Amino acid sequence: MTCPPPAELSSLTLLGFGECGWGATLLWGFGNSLMIALGAYAIGFCIGVSGAFGKLYGGPVAKDLLAVYTTIVRAVPELVLILILYYAVPALLNQVMLGLGYERINLPQFITGVVVLAVVQGAYQIEVLRGSILAVPQGQIEAARAMGMSPVMLARRITLPLMTSNAIPGLGNLWLNATKDTALLAVIGFTELTKATFQASATTKAFFTFYGAAMALYMAISLISILLFGRLEKISRRGQRDARG
Repeated sequence: MTCPPPAELSSLTLLGFGECGWGATLLWGFGNSLMIALGAYAIGFCIGVSGAFGKLYGGPVAKDLLAVYTTIVRAVPELVLILILYYAVPALLNQVMLGLGYERINLPQFITGVVVLAVVQGAYQIEVLRGSILAVPQGQIEAARAMGMSPVMLARRITLPLMTSNAIPGLGNLWLNATKDTALLAVIGFTELTKATFQASATTKAFFTFYGAAMALYMAISLISILLFGRLEKISRRGQRDARG
């Protein structure tokens, strides 16, 4: 089948799944964006939990290293970090590898994207979780210790439930940031939603149609995420007094 010129096609046809439509390309890019966001968020959460407890209860060296990590990552734009990790780091490694007689290496775009965004997520999640731990009322912790609770029981019954309810709003915002930051991976040629949208609109010149569709997809995942995190926050705050007492 030969497709007519894009100018003669309707928006529904261009967004469809036929031979003349780009719907499958957009959904493929959207799926890639979600996979990268989920992977980066999960790894970032692991970094955040360990880093938060390390900043609060670790030794002086660990605290200093974590402080340097969170300061640098939060100060440098994500786009610069992506370019450094994808272009500068492999270039340096290849110089070393070639000098040792090994072959050049190429970092996979998907793994690079997940790692970079995970490093960024980790830095921010450390601070969110650290603040959530500090927000747990000290009186409740002292009361639990006075009742003879072990450290594990204290963490399970007091610290973790209360810090979770405090952390969910901030973690929800970081998840939304993760979904949007995937668009930055277009600069290294990875086909996520923004890159797929650019390819479709550049080919058909239907910029409003495709960028409007991309905006709708980003809005959909954002609204669903807001509802889910709002529900999680309500569940985590059951049995707690609100700000009105």
